Amino acid sequence: MDSKKQTIGIMPFGEIPEIVPKIIAGNIIAYLNLLAEIIPPAENPDYALNGKRLQYDAGTILMNLESSCLNNYEKVIGVFDVDLFVPIFSYVFGEAKQGGKYALVSLFRLKNNPDGSITPSSIFYERAAKVALHELGHLYNLFHCEDKRCLMHFSGGLEDLDETPLYFCRYCTAFFKDALLR
Repeated sequence: MDSKKQTIGIMPFGEIPEIVPKIIAGNIIAYLNLLAEIIPPAENPDYALNGKRLQYDAGTILMNLESSCLNNYEKVIGVFDVDLFVPIFSYVFGEAKQGGKYALVSLFRLKNNPDGSITPSSIFYERAAKVALHELGHLYNLFHCEDKRCLMHFSGGLEDLDETPLYFCRYCTAFFKDALLR
């Protein structure tokens, strides 16, 4: 079996700081004990820009990725510096198709604090890792968890995200390990 088939691909889109995909990959390796590899960057998905909202449609991007030829990877996380949305929310930090292959992470709203101040780098990197691992959980068919001390707990804003730990609760950990065996 191709060793890359067991690997999570991290694909930057647009102008992503080089360290961010490395931090996401490092967290996947450290916390989930999975292989992770950074894929060469791609252009921003201008085809998904919604002119009325001035945001990028996450669903359109996911559909486009599903038709791509990234077959060497078990799962792929796209990392974007643009503002993503889904029709039912004004914005999303990330998006994934439950049990799918592709997930999205948007850095756009992770840079600033709710009071408008610039986020320190360490917090920004931690936020990016949390969103990526959360969305990866959805790819492995984990649902939102009611436990606020679980990475799979829904984060509707930065305050929620900052309070969320960088690990799954014991139940989500068990579900994740079970999903890896399938």
